[in-house]
Amino acid sequence: MGNNLGEEKKLAAEFAVDDLIKKGLIFSGMKIGLGTGSTAMPAVRRLAERIKDGTLSQIKAVATSFQTTIECEALGIPVFSMNSKEINGNLDLAIDGADEISPDKHLIKGGGAALLLEKIIAYNSKTFVIVADSSKAVDSLGIKFPLPMEIIPEARVSIIRRLEELGAKPVLREGVRKAGPVITDNGNLILDCLWQADKNGKTPFSPAEMEGRINGITGVVENGFFTCNIPIVYIAENQNKVQIR
Repeated sequence: MGNNLGEEKKLAAEFAVDDLIKKGLIFSGMKIGLGTGSTAMPAVRRLAERIKDGTLSQIKAVATSFQTTIECEALGIPVFSMNSKEINGNLDLAIDGADEISPDKHLIKGGGAALLLEKIIAYNSKTFVIVADSSKAVDSLGIKFPLPMEIIPEARVSIIRRLEELGAKPVLREGVRKAGPVITDNGNLILDCLWQADKNGKTPFSPAEMEGRINGITGVVENGFFTCNIPIVYIAENQNKVQIR
């Protein structure tokens, strides 16, 4: 299964980049946000291939993480800040992966702890694109894959109390091959939250409403519900077919 999903990720990413070029949504001279994680990386590599073969030129990229910046540097894709004069705070398109995708194309993102920059880029892009393998399509958000949120360390206990009042079960994310909690690229902590499904097996609230409620808690920097810029979604259904939503 793992190998099949890896092949699906590559298929969805490469198909999406080529299809977006054909449709004129990826074009020479554009400003593009590039995502983080195991599905976004094949899209970054495909973009580099299309630059190398002469299909694209003068691409200006903004990366969502150190991981993506390092990959772009290795592939020769110029990377800028959202604040640079070349980007001026807005992008033509952003392409990224997702951890969960609901039928109405609301998302959970942040499994790679890069949700803050991912959301800054996604919410400041004219077009938002998600590439995913078949496992990411779900009926409801936040009851199987935990919702990540980036928090200020000093507010950890008070935030956990507020989240519990909202019915969540928050857990501080621990590092892998590192003692102690995960530290984000911005120097903050990550809480992962699950909710119990309602009697119909669904999320017991509106993710769009909950996105705002969580961000209203003092000390929360950002959360992994993405509901405000509905994406074009490319999902690999099997090893030779991609569905566009």
